[in-house]
Amino acid sequence: MAAAKGGPAQADFSEAVQDYAKAIYALEERGEAAVATHALAERLGVTAGSASGMMKKLDELGLARHTPYRGIELTEEGRRLALEVIRHHRLLERYLSEELGVPWDRVHAEAEVLEHVLSEDLEERIAAKLGDPKVDPHGDPIPDPHGKVEATVTRALAELEPGDKGVLTRVSDSDPRKLRYLTERGIAPGMTLEVARREPFGGPLTVRLGGCEHAFGDELARALRVAPRS
Repeated sequence: MAAAKGGPAQADFSEAVQDYAKAIYALEERGEAAVATHALAERLGVTAGSASGMMKKLDELGLARHTPYRGIELTEEGRRLALEVIRHHRLLERYLSEELGVPWDRVHAEAEVLEHVLSEDLEERIAAKLGDPKVDPHGDPIPDPHGKVEATVTRALAELEPGDKGVLTRVSDSDPRKLRYLTERGIAPGMTLEVARREPFGGPLTVRLGGCEHAFGDELARALRVAPRS
């Protein structure tokens, strides 16, 4: 994904700056207009003091607008940087999975390292080799070369009610244990599902999926995104 004409490229920023831009973008996508220090620190696994210091640096670099006691928002330049890193990350996940056979519970960690050193030429070659894919192995959309993302309306599985139907579209890649659990049960994005029943008092959600019934606790059900079946 090429940088905007006359603008800085991903290589012009440190890996830490890239990681923060990507994390802020992810939190903004959840609907947080201004990302709070504690939310950013929690996502990146750092102290609030470290997050606060980097937030000020991003502001100085023109990648974000930091308002004390309110939070931080990406500028257009910061958004472009985040999307470039995300494109690298998700293309690498897809390549590692499809071409090298790396299990989907491991590709995230590998891509976290490689995303910072992927050249623009290699990015283009990987995309061409894969046929310009739209999603990564977990169902997350891959930004196009211009930084555009095809958004799909989804809901967390945990929000559905008995009788609701849809297609499993995205799976959070933040916890490899959840991915391995789903793999062992043959569950992957693209499968159609129907909610059979919900047990009371916070009990599990029973879902018909892949010809079988599966019980999902609230934590796992919130990690799965479902698109309405057309």
